[in-house]
Amino acid sequence: MLFVSLYVIAITAEAMTAALSAGRRSMDWVGVCVIACVTALGGGSLRDVLLGHYPLTWVKHPEYLLITAAAALLTAFIAPVMRRLRALFLLLDALGLVVFTVIGCQVALEMQLSPIIVLVSGMITGCFGGVMRDVLCNEIPLLFRHELYASVSVLVGLVFLGTLYVGMPQQVAVLAAMVTGLVVRLLAIRFDWHMPKFVYRDDWR
Repeated sequence: MLFVSLYVIAITAEAMTAALSAGRRSMDWVGVCVIACVTALGGGSLRDVLLGHYPLTWVKHPEYLLITAAAALLTAFIAPVMRRLRALFLLLDALGLVVFTVIGCQVALEMQLSPIIVLVSGMITGCFGGVMRDVLCNEIPLLFRHELYASVSVLVGLVFLGTLYVGMPQQVAVLAAMVTGLVVRLLAIRFDWHMPKFVYRDDWR
């Protein structure tokens, strides 16, 4: 029940931040709702399609579509005060990343897939909703920039699998993975940790 509550909080936060991205592109309310739903639910949907895991989460639980659309429309009304809540939404975004990643890992484990696919499943679930948002909003996806984001998702998956491998109960593995990922992501935001960038400007042709 707690995990479901965290998931609902996470998709709500992702929908609200996505709505702001849509607003910066001057989209109408339909566009705002679509961007919000794609961001909040797109990573899990892409995972399910790639793994052949049906029904999709939002098909099985259509209330998630209503939650994300409502969160997006609410954001359109309270956008002027959203800047004051930036710290809160950075925290909720980090929470969403780790929650989605663990869910993705669990789905692949239940399908008895290999460890590398479990890690990829977790990363897709955690990160690719944001990639879809950025592509639709004509921005370079956060995943491909220098921030520690996808790498945190992979770390969450590794901790989750590692604790299961040494015989820890799944509840302990989930908690350990989420705490580790949340702490690392928040520290990366606080101290501006980032991945090395590849810069190449010479014309080789």
